[in-house]
Amino acid sequence: MDDKTRTELEAAVYRRLVEHLRTRSDVQNIDMMNLAGFCRNCLSNWMKDAADAKSVPMSKDESREIVYGMPFDEWKKKHQKEASKDQQAAFEKAAHKH
Repeated sequence: MDDKTRTELEAAVYRRLVEHLRTRSDVQNIDMMNLAGFCRNCLSNWMKDAADAKSVPMSKDESREIVYGMPFDEWKKKHQKEASKDQQAAFEKAAHKH
């Protein structure tokens, strides 16, 4: 496979992942972190890192809006729930792995 095709496929997979996460607002970021070691915020941070590496101007808020499909504060108000004590404990236990 040539590099152009691979890059196009990777981009398509990323777009599909982001769209899937937008439709699964019931899945909380803390659960993703506890189970997979990354969340929507990680994806937005990676987007910003990639933009910075290419000298593409992008703010943290802009990268989050790309991933969340709306301003982050709006997403939090609509979808984010308070983390339970169990979720917080699992996060603290796994934090050293991230």
